[in-house]
Amino acid sequence: MIRPEDALKKPLPLPDADSAVFWEGIADGKLLLQHCLACHRVHYYQQGICRDCGSSRLEHRAASGRGKVHSFSVVYRAPGPAFKGDTPYAVLLVELEEGPRMISSLVGGDPEKVEFDMAVELVCEPVGDGMALPCFRRA
Repeated sequence: MIRPEDALKKPLPLPDADSAVFWEGIADGKLLLQHCLACHRVHYYQQGICRDCGSSRLEHRAASGRGKVHSFSVVYRAPGPAFKGDTPYAVLLVELEEGPRMISSLVGGDPEKVEFDMAVELVCEPVGDGMALPCFRRA
């Protein structure tokens, strides 16, 4: 049974065996990307094998934290009570300098001023319990 007070709490990431190193990096202020040592592809999405060649020879390396807005949406209607105080906010699809794209949010700026190809940089926002979220601000 869901308690009413739980609706006021934002969900936090639940690290698993594939993503634990990634979330530890974010908590330390670093965006760690997986690099395949076999085919040299770079992946944002954390998993146990390379989705391009199937190799399990993956290595985490710190990304530059820089990218550009590939696409975005401004949210005016909160998806639930926990997000009501955040509206409006911008959800970003960021193309990282290293190639992969990731979904995140804009911090420290007016969501109405987001533009395609806008340069952004990583900000690791603490959310409690030693956890942080990867967000972006205008560079």
